[in-house]
Amino acid sequence: MIDILSKRYLYFAFSLLVIIPGLIILGARGLPLSIDFTGGSLLEVQFQGGKSLASAELIPLYEDAGIDDAQVQTTENGTLLIRSSFLSNETRDVILNEMRTQSGGEVIVIRFDSVGPSIGAAVASRAALAVALAALAVIVYITIAFRKVPNAFRYGVCAVIAMIHDVAVVFSVAGFGAMFFDWQIDALFLTALLTVIGFSVQDKVVVFDRIRENSSVLRRLEYETLVNHSIVQTLQRSINTQLMTVEFLLLALALFGGVTLQEFAVILLVGLLSGTYSSIFIAAPILVLWEKQEWRNWFRRGATA
Repeated sequence: MIDILSKRYLYFAFSLLVIIPGLIILGARGLPLSIDFTGGSLLEVQFQGGKSLASAELIPLYEDAGIDDAQVQTTENGTLLIRSSFLSNETRDVILNEMRTQSGGEVIVIRFDSVGPSIGAAVASRAALAVALAALAVIVYITIAFRKVPNAFRYGVCAVIAMIHDVAVVFSVAGFGAMFFDWQIDALFLTALLTVIGFSVQDKVVVFDRIRENSSVLRRLEYETLVNHSIVQTLQRSINTQLMTVEFLLLALALFGGVTLQEFAVILLVGLLSGTYSSIFIAAPILVLWEKQEWRNWFRRGATA
C-alpha cells in the first residue's frame, strides 16, 4: 500500500510554493486584463510592398489620432499586434491611411477587434458570477450525492477548496506568463479557466465517490487508512486518463500551435495537471485533516512552551 496521506503537509507546502510567487507578481503588476475585459481595440496588420514600420513609428500615428496608450507587439509570423483604447472605424481608417503613406506600400488588416468599456465590464462581472455559481453548485451537488455518508457537506467544501487551489495555480501561471511573455487575461483565458474548473470537479468526484463506496465496505478501517486506500485505487485511472487523453495533446498544441493558441494551451495544460494533482494530494488530505481536526494541534507545542 502506497502511503500518500502521511506527507500531506509537504503537498500543501509545494502548492503554496507554486501559487504564492505568481500571485505576488499579479499583486505587484496588476491583472493583465485584455480588451475583452477593459474595453479597447486590437489591430493586427502586415506590411507588403514597402517598408515595415517599427513600433517607434506606429505609436506617434496613434498619438496623432488622440490615442496615447498604444502597445505594439511583433508575432512570429511577422505581423504587428497593436493594442490600444477603443478605436472607432473612422479613427482606425485614418491610422491605416497614415501607415500606407509612411510605409509606401499596402497595409493588410489581418484582424480588428473592438470592445466597448461597458461590454468589457459586463464580461468581467459575468465571469466572476459564473465561477461563484459553479462553486455553489458543486457544494450543493456533492452534499446531495453524498448524503448517506457522514459529514457529506465536508466533501463539497473540500472539492471547492481544491478547485480554488486549481484556479490559484492558473492565475499564478498567468502572472509568470504576463511577466515573461506579455500574456493577457482574455476570453480564451476565461474559457480555459472554466474548463479547468469542470475537469477539476470531475476528478474530485471520482476520488470522493470511491471513498463513499469504501466507507460502507471497509467500515472498520481508520478514516485516514480508508481515504488513502481509496486514493490508491483511483490513482492509476486519474493519471492515465489525464496523460493519455489530454496532457500530451495540449503539450503538442502548446509547442506547435503558434503564438495565438500558446497561452490557451499552456493554461489548460497546467490547469488540468493541477486538477489531477489536487484531487489526490489536496482535496482528500484536507478531508482527513478536517476529520481529525488537526488544526487544534498546530500551535499546541508553541503554547505549551
